[in-house]
Amino acid sequence: MNENFVSIYLFGKKYDVPGNLTIMGAMEYAGYQLKRGCGCRNGFCGACATIYRVKGDRELKVCLACQTKVENDMYIATLPFFPLVKAVYDINKIPVNEQVMMQLYPEIYACVGCNACTKACTQGLNVMQYIAYAQRGEFEKCAEESFDCVMCGVCSSRCPAGISHPQVALLARRINGKYLAPACGHLEDRVKEIENGTYEDLLHDLMGKPVSELKELYNNREIEK
Repeated sequence: MNENFVSIYLFGKKYDVPGNLTIMGAMEYAGYQLKRGCGCRNGFCGACATIYRVKGDRELKVCLACQTKVENDMYIATLPFFPLVKAVYDINKIPVNEQVMMQLYPEIYACVGCNACTKACTQGLNVMQYIAYAQRGEFEKCAEESFDCVMCGVCSSRCPAGISHPQVALLARRINGKYLAPACGHLEDRVKEIENGTYEDLLHDLMGKPVSELKELYNNREIEK
Protein backbone atom coordinates (compact mmCIF):
# COMPACT_ATOMS: atom_id res chain seq x y z
CA MET A 1 0.00 0.00 0.00
CA ASN A 2 1.23 3.52 -0.80
CA GLU A 3 2.68 5.14 2.35
CA ASN A 4 0.35 8.12 1.87
CA PHE A 5 -2.70 5.85 1.99
CA VAL A 6 -4.64 4.57 4.98
CA SER A 7 -6.97 1.62 5.41
CA ILE A 8 -10.55 2.39 6.39
CA TYR A 9 -13.72 0.35 6.65
CA LEU A 10 -16.90 1.78 5.12
CA PHE A 11 -19.96 -0.11 6.33
CA GLY A 12 -17.71 -3.06 7.09
CA LYS A 13 -15.81 -3.20 3.79
CA LYS A 14 -12.11 -2.34 3.65
CA TYR A 15 -10.74 0.36 1.34
CA ASP A 16 -7.31 1.93 0.91
CA VAL A 17 -7.67 5.69 0.43
CA PRO A 18 -5.41 8.77 0.43
CA GLY A 19 -4.76 9.85 4.02
CA ASN A 20 -5.41 13.53 3.30
CA LEU A 21 -9.08 13.03 2.44
CA THR A 22 -12.11 13.76 4.57
CA ILE A 23 -14.46 10.86 5.28
CA MET A 24 -16.80 12.23 2.62
CA GLY A 25 -13.99 12.50 0.09
CA ALA A 26 -12.81 8.99 0.96
CA MET A 27 -16.30 7.59 0.38
CA GLU A 28 -16.37 9.11 -3.10
CA TYR A 29 -12.81 7.91 -3.77
CA ALA A 30 -13.97 4.41 -2.85
CA GLY A 31 -16.77 4.65 -5.41
CA TYR A 32 -19.77 5.67 -3.34
CA GLN A 33 -22.16 8.02 -5.13
CA LEU A 34 -23.51 10.34 -2.45
CA LYS A 35 -27.17 11.10 -3.06
CA ARG A 36 -28.11 11.40 0.62
CA GLY A 37 -26.01 12.43 3.58
CA CYS A 38 -24.23 15.05 1.52
CA GLY A 39 -25.01 18.75 1.33
CA CYS A 40 -22.90 21.85 1.72
CA ARG A 41 -19.56 20.00 2.23
CA ASN A 42 -18.45 22.69 4.65
CA GLY A 43 -20.02 21.67 7.96
CA PHE A 44 -23.05 23.94 7.91
CA CYS A 45 -25.96 21.77 6.75
CA GLY A 46 -25.65 18.80 9.13
CA ALA A 47 -26.51 16.25 6.45
CA CYS A 48 -23.42 14.06 6.84
CA ALA A 49 -23.61 12.93 10.48
CA THR A 50 -21.23 9.99 10.90
CA ILE A 51 -20.24 7.51 13.58
CA TYR A 52 -16.84 5.83 13.67
CA ARG A 53 -14.42 3.89 15.81
CA VAL A 54 -10.66 3.58 15.39
CA LYS A 55 -9.23 0.10 15.86
CA GLY A 56 -7.87 -0.32 19.38
CA ASP A 57 -10.06 2.46 20.79
CA ARG A 58 -13.31 1.39 22.45
CA GLU A 59 -14.89 4.86 22.19
CA LEU A 60 -17.58 5.30 19.54
CA LYS A 61 -17.11 8.79 18.09
CA VAL A 62 -19.37 11.09 16.09
CA CYS A 63 -18.58 13.75 13.51
CA LEU A 64 -19.59 15.37 10.23
CA ALA A 65 -18.06 13.48 7.31
CA CYS A 66 -17.21 16.65 5.39
CA GLN A 67 -15.07 18.02 8.23
CA THR A 68 -13.21 14.96 9.51
CA LYS A 69 -10.03 13.49 8.05
CA VAL A 70 -9.70 9.73 7.72
CA GLU A 71 -7.40 7.77 10.03
CA ASN A 72 -5.84 4.37 9.58
CA ASP A 73 -8.09 1.52 10.72
CA MET A 74 -11.14 3.77 11.02
CA TYR A 75 -14.47 1.91 10.99
CA ILE A 76 -17.15 4.20 9.58
CA ALA A 77 -20.94 4.31 9.19
CA THR A 78 -22.98 7.34 8.21
CA LEU A 79 -26.27 8.62 9.66
CA PRO A 80 -27.87 10.53 6.76
CA PHE A 81 -31.05 10.89 8.77
CA PHE A 82 -31.76 10.73 12.50
CA PRO A 83 -35.44 10.37 13.53
CA LEU A 84 -35.98 13.48 15.63
CA VAL A 85 -39.42 14.03 17.12
CA LYS A 86 -40.94 17.24 15.76
CA ALA A 87 -43.98 18.56 17.56
CA VAL A 88 -46.75 20.11 15.45
CA TYR A 89 -47.72 23.65 16.42
CA ASP A 90 -48.93 26.97 15.03
CA ILE A 91 -46.26 29.55 15.84
CA ASN A 92 -48.95 32.25 15.75
CA LYS A 93 -50.96 30.62 18.54
CA ILE A 94 -48.51 29.09 21.01
CA PRO A 95 -48.10 30.57 24.51
CA VAL A 96 -44.82 32.42 25.03
CA ASN A 97 -43.86 30.95 28.41
CA GLU A 98 -42.19 27.85 29.83
CA GLN A 99 -45.47 25.95 29.55
CA VAL A 100 -45.05 25.67 25.78
CA MET A 101 -42.04 23.40 26.28
CA MET A 102 -43.96 21.30 28.78
CA GLN A 103 -46.75 20.90 26.25
CA LEU A 104 -44.67 20.25 23.12
CA TYR A 105 -41.42 18.71 24.35
CA PRO A 106 -42.07 17.33 27.87
CA GLU A 107 -39.14 14.92 27.53
CA ILE A 108 -36.69 17.77 28.19
CA TYR A 109 -37.71 17.61 31.86
CA ALA A 110 -36.46 14.01 31.96
CA CYS A 111 -32.88 15.19 31.29
CA VAL A 112 -30.51 13.41 33.69
CA GLY A 113 -27.66 15.89 33.23
CA CYS A 114 -25.28 13.32 31.73
CA ASN A 115 -23.97 15.89 29.21
CA ALA A 116 -23.69 13.23 26.49
CA CYS A 117 -25.44 15.62 24.10
CA THR A 118 -22.79 18.31 24.57
CA LYS A 119 -19.94 15.82 24.21
CA ALA A 120 -21.45 14.51 20.96
CA CYS A 121 -22.22 17.87 19.32
CA THR A 122 -20.43 18.18 15.98
CA GLN A 123 -20.44 21.97 16.33
CA GLY A 124 -19.07 22.05 19.86
CA LEU A 125 -22.22 23.62 21.30
CA ASN A 126 -23.21 23.48 24.97
CA VAL A 127 -26.34 21.48 24.22
CA MET A 128 -27.22 20.56 27.79
CA GLN A 129 -27.08 24.25 28.71
CA TYR A 130 -29.51 25.34 26.01
CA ILE A 131 -31.89 22.57 27.05
CA ALA A 132 -31.69 23.94 30.61
CA TYR A 133 -32.61 27.38 29.27
CA ALA A 134 -35.56 25.84 27.40
CA GLN A 135 -36.73 24.14 30.61
CA ARG A 136 -36.84 27.53 32.35
CA GLY A 137 -38.53 29.31 29.45
CA GLU A 138 -35.44 31.44 28.80
CA PHE A 139 -35.97 31.40 25.06
CA GLU A 140 -33.58 34.25 24.23
CA LYS A 141 -30.70 32.44 25.93
CA CYS A 142 -31.67 29.11 24.37
CA ALA A 143 -31.80 30.73 20.94
CA GLU A 144 -28.38 32.32 21.39
CA GLU A 145 -26.73 29.18 22.79
CA SER A 146 -28.12 27.00 19.97
CA PHE A 147 -27.64 29.51 17.15
CA ASP A 148 -25.01 27.42 15.31
CA CYS A 149 -26.97 24.15 15.49
CA VAL A 150 -27.05 22.41 12.10
CA MET A 151 -29.80 19.92 13.06
CA CYS A 152 -27.63 16.85 12.43
CA GLY A 153 -29.28 14.96 15.30
CA VAL A 154 -26.09 13.46 16.70
CA CYS A 155 -26.78 14.91 20.16
CA SER A 156 -30.16 13.17 20.24
CA SER A 157 -28.61 9.86 19.22
CA ARG A 158 -26.71 9.86 22.53
CA CYS A 159 -29.54 11.04 24.80
CA PRO A 160 -30.94 8.47 27.30
CA ALA A 161 -34.02 10.67 27.81
CA GLY A 162 -34.91 10.66 24.09
CA ILE A 163 -34.80 14.46 23.77
CA SER A 164 -34.93 15.94 20.26
CA HIS A 165 -32.54 18.75 21.12
CA PRO A 166 -32.40 20.43 17.68
CA GLN A 167 -36.20 20.70 17.49
CA VAL A 168 -36.38 22.18 20.98
CA ALA A 169 -33.76 24.73 19.98
CA LEU A 170 -35.57 25.52 16.74
CA LEU A 171 -38.78 26.26 18.63
CA ALA A 172 -36.89 28.58 20.98
CA ARG A 173 -35.35 30.46 18.05
CA ARG A 174 -38.73 30.80 16.38
CA ILE A 175 -40.31 32.14 19.56
CA ASN A 176 -37.42 34.53 20.04
CA GLY A 177 -37.53 35.75 16.46
CA LYS A 178 -41.28 36.26 16.36
CA TYR A 179 -42.09 37.52 19.84
CA LEU A 180 -39.02 38.55 21.82
CA ALA A 181 -36.32 40.01 19.60
CA PRO A 182 -36.62 43.78 18.92
CA ALA A 183 -38.39 44.68 15.69
CA CYS A 184 -36.14 45.70 12.81
CA GLY A 185 -37.78 48.22 10.51
CA HIS A 186 -34.88 48.15 8.08
CA LEU A 187 -35.25 44.38 7.63
CA GLU A 188 -39.02 44.62 7.21
CA ASP A 189 -38.59 47.27 4.52
CA ARG A 190 -36.04 45.13 2.69
CA VAL A 191 -38.32 42.08 2.74
CA LYS A 192 -41.12 44.18 1.20
CA GLU A 193 -38.74 45.38 -1.50
CA ILE A 194 -37.79 41.79 -2.32
CA GLU A 195 -41.45 40.74 -2.43
CA ASN A 196 -42.23 43.64 -4.76
CA GLY A 197 -39.52 42.55 -7.21
CA THR A 198 -37.19 45.52 -6.64
CA TYR A 199 -34.09 43.35 -7.04
CA GLU A 200 -35.22 41.03 -9.85
CA ASP A 201 -33.06 42.70 -12.52
CA LEU A 202 -30.06 42.79 -10.18
CA LEU A 203 -30.42 39.09 -9.36
CA HIS A 204 -30.65 38.11 -13.03
CA ASP A 205 -27.56 40.19 -13.73
CA LEU A 206 -25.63 38.48 -10.92
CA MET A 207 -26.67 35.03 -12.12
CA GLY A 208 -25.04 35.75 -15.46
CA LYS A 209 -21.65 36.71 -14.03
CA PRO A 210 -18.66 34.33 -13.75
CA VAL A 211 -17.68 33.05 -10.31
CA SER A 212 -14.47 35.10 -10.28
CA GLU A 213 -16.41 38.34 -10.72
CA LEU A 214 -18.93 37.32 -8.06
CA LYS A 215 -16.09 36.71 -5.60
CA GLU A 216 -14.65 40.12 -6.41
CA LEU A 217 -18.01 41.83 -5.85
CA TYR A 218 -18.51 39.97 -2.57
CA ASN A 219 -15.05 40.75 -1.22
CA ASN A 220 -15.40 44.45 -2.02
CA ARG A 221 -19.04 44.93 -1.07
CA GLU A 222 -20.15 47.81 1.09
CA ILE A 223 -20.74 46.56 4.63
CA GLU A 224 -23.18 48.39 6.87
CA LYS A 225 -21.87 49.45 10.26
